[in-house]
Amino acid sequence: MPRLLIARYPAILLLALSAFSSRSQNITTPRIPSPGATVSQKIGISTVTVNYSRPSVKGRKIWGELVPYGWNKQGFGAGNEAPWRAGANENTVIHLSHQATIEGHSVPSGDYGLFFVINQDNTGEVILSKDSRSWGSFWYDPQQDEMRAKITLRSVPMTELLTYDFQNITKNSAELALSWEKMQFPVKIEFDVDNIVMANAAEELKGPTGFGWQGYASAADYAVQNKLNYDKALVWIDQAIAINSNFTTLKIKSDLLKATGKTTESESLMKDAIAVSTENELNLYGYQLLGNNQQDKAIEMFILNTQRHPKSANVFDSLGEGYAIKGDKKNAIINFKKSLSMNPPAATRANSEKYLKQLGEM
Repeated sequence: MPRLLIARYPAILLLALSAFSSRSQNITTPRIPSPGATVSQKIGISTVTVNYSRPSVKGRKIWGELVPYGWNKQGFGAGNEAPWRAGANENTVIHLSHQATIEGHSVPSGDYGLFFVINQDNTGEVILSKDSRSWGSFWYDPQQDEMRAKITLRSVPMTELLTYDFQNITKNSAELALSWEKMQFPVKIEFDVDNIVMANAAEELKGPTGFGWQGYASAADYAVQNKLNYDKALVWIDQAIAINSNFTTLKIKSDLLKATGKTTESESLMKDAIAVSTENELNLYGYQLLGNNQQDKAIEMFILNTQRHPKSANVFDSLGEGYAIKGDKKNAIINFKKSLSMNPPAATRANSEKYLKQLGEM
């Protein structure tokens, strides 16, 4: 700006500079110390995510000093006695994609501020607050608590940088564990996985997934395998069959009929499924029977496959495996050699040779 203009209009210049300053902001730079972190875990089809900051020990005494025992007033903010913010800087925030059970307490899906209390006897508490946006514990309000639960802390090897991870993961649950210095805060999180999957399937089948047979078939199969809502599963598998009557859809319905005690109808439908099966489908079914210790039935399926596909080395290899598992060494050797005589693919050749070595034929 020309010097003359500055002299004549100083107020305009100050106003312009002020406006520019109010619109500007600092660049993003690394947060040192206590960098931010995110850890996430799938439990069933549900997700638990924790966003937190990671302070270091740095030779300090942590428990009872840097992190006081019990509940403490912060000397700033709301002035309430408050728990530890379970990290550094802003609230540690836990996100639940579905309703969960945390340390025995039902907790709706959503975001929560995560807090802990540590006592001198290594007991403590976990607290979830519906206020997930405040800074640390300064504005902690007990009226916003979603849940509190007693926990017992564990001793662990030295952990310099505060760390969250998931342990003891099962189909339905996992343990969220905060580890820092030589202390660990474990929190058990559980989901009603089967009912969540079933409810989610019903919603997904209202969309594009519902325009093909595979969605209905997979939903029905999950219900059968996990012994859930057979009536709903029957509706789904009938819809799948209406779109595409094939080995997969017919077999699932056969399994469903068997699960509901309709054995005769189940066996009849399984015959229909076998009649339309491909080489690979019948082979996989044979191995499923082997896995269920139904060796004779498995061999019957493998023999049928060799009759349908006499030029396939793989089906003779599978028949040989069926005989070998049953303990029929003679027929196993015959079929493995038959497979090798047909110039099989590398994986099939390797399997036949492996068994023949075990049977003392190579």
